[in-house]
Amino acid sequence: MPICTTCTYFTPYLYTVYQSANNLRLEQCSKCQSFADPYVEHDSLTLLLDLILLKRGVYRHLLYNRGTEPRRALGGGGDQKENGATSTEVLNSNREKERWLHILKLGGTLVLLDAFIRWSYLNPDQPTGISPWTKNTFDSIFRVFLGCFAETLAFHSSIMATCWVVQTFIEWAQKLRQRGAPQLESDIKREFRFSLIPLTLFYSSLTKLFLLFLLTIWRPTSTPTQNPTTPSLWDGTMTPSQYLTRAYEILDDDKIDREWVIRNVLGGMSAGFGLRVILDTHPIFTSIIILVGWKLKTVVSGLVSSWVGGDDMAREAWRAYSIP
Repeated sequence: MPICTTCTYFTPYLYTVYQSANNLRLEQCSKCQSFADPYVEHDSLTLLLDLILLKRGVYRHLLYNRGTEPRRALGGGGDQKENGATSTEVLNSNREKERWLHILKLGGTLVLLDAFIRWSYLNPDQPTGISPWTKNTFDSIFRVFLGCFAETLAFHSSIMATCWVVQTFIEWAQKLRQRGAPQLESDIKREFRFSLIPLTLFYSSLTKLFLLFLLTIWRPTSTPTQNPTTPSLWDGTMTPSQYLTRAYEILDDDKIDREWVIRNVLGGMSAGFGLRVILDTHPIFTSIIILVGWKLKTVVSGLVSSWVGGDDMAREAWRAYSIP
């Protein structure tokens, strides 16, 4: 069932089509009086940019509203109303199958992109005199792809299992606290399906993959050599401006791993944000869910590193890049 992207209230239709697909009118939410889903009129590029910017409305549009049939002002309106109740289960079943198919397509593409980014990180210095597309290169990329697939499968499986445990605990706690009182359930929780979890995680990963892909294309320049005569932090000879300079040096390339920060810190925050959209629960629970997913991903990363990495240095780089 479609929902309002502003207040998450249930709405029967998102827009009305009059004579053609290009002649439509957006429906208003009966609760907040805003347009139920403005993203109906937006193109795919706008949706992608808002996903990267982690806007809550685009998550609700893609997860709950995309593919919803419109209200038709001319022709077939009465038939839809009569047959609507009988075909609801069939529509929900078909929509669930389409969602899982979309998860496989999107997940395969993003895992392949992640494998290429990870392979570029593990092999930064490629020889320029010979073609990079050799049998050894394809074998290395395939190994990295399988490693990324194993990590992704472990992360998503642990997230889904933990979501089930957390939701069961929350429902049990609410029943225990509100004995005899009618339990109010939000439209978001009523429309929750476990297929929404991997789809949300893949959508949330677009932010980190976009930034990591940019770092793959435009690598940071090498940092200049440090001056050995720089005054010590504790000898009392530094001026206030030098203190500020030393503080800013924390963000230098030789002191911070941008790829690690984007993949784990920003990636974890994005995943937690997406899970909160579909779970409609306190941020502390989504944080616990992400931490459990990280833990299992760490275990799997250690197991596959000996097979993915060709030598000890590559294995250590794989673990350092993967483990939070």
